[in-house]
Amino acid sequence: MIKACLFDLDGVLVDTAKYHYLAWKRLAEELGFYFSVHDNERLKGISRMASLDILLEVGNVADKSAKEKLEMADKKNGWYLDYITKMTPEEILPGVQDFLHDLKSRGVKIALGSASKNAGIILDRVGIAPLFDVVVDGNKVANAKPDPEVFLLGARGLDIPPSGCVVFEDAAAGIEAAIRAGMRSVGVGSPDILQRATVVIPGFDGVQWPDLELKMSLSL
Repeated sequence: MIKACLFDLDGVLVDTAKYHYLAWKRLAEELGFYFSVHDNERLKGISRMASLDILLEVGNVADKSAKEKLEMADKKNGWYLDYITKMTPEEILPGVQDFLHDLKSRGVKIALGSASKNAGIILDRVGIAPLFDVVVDGNKVANAKPDPEVFLLGARGLDIPPSGCVVFEDAAAGIEAAIRAGMRSVGVGSPDILQRATVVIPGFDGVQWPDLELKMSLSL
């Protein structure tokens, strides 16, 4: 029986990916190269410093010291914070709020498992922070997805075994992390990208928890 749902943030609950992209693109332009939307797909679900390494690889920028990399990551994060502090509840993705309230009404525990170090700010800005029993973000983990650490910490915080948890993710790395954690998963997005998920949905609009729970039980 599923007793807890663990959610990624970007691309699952809210669309902050566009703000990450704008900030990374701005950094790339400052470094003298173009960072495309296609390039940005490689950054889904991974940590800030790992994302920076990919961006530098795309731009063929080498020989940057650890200190320089930290300065670049901090600069990018400053721009990103400027964007997200202006977020409103209207930026919650369709159906998410109703789905979260439905879970709460059924006694299902809710946790966040995100690589974002700004997850708390975003949840507060869009008004859904009170719905989460546990928040595990990039400030609390040492290893990025597909390492299962973020989800295992979430399950531990909820006091629910991994077998009783389901992860909601929009990135292949996140689905892999769920698998490694011993959890079922719901891919939110394209079945081609999320083919290893237990179940895939296009989004939360019109999704009912009992129907989704049944699909997962039939997929085992």
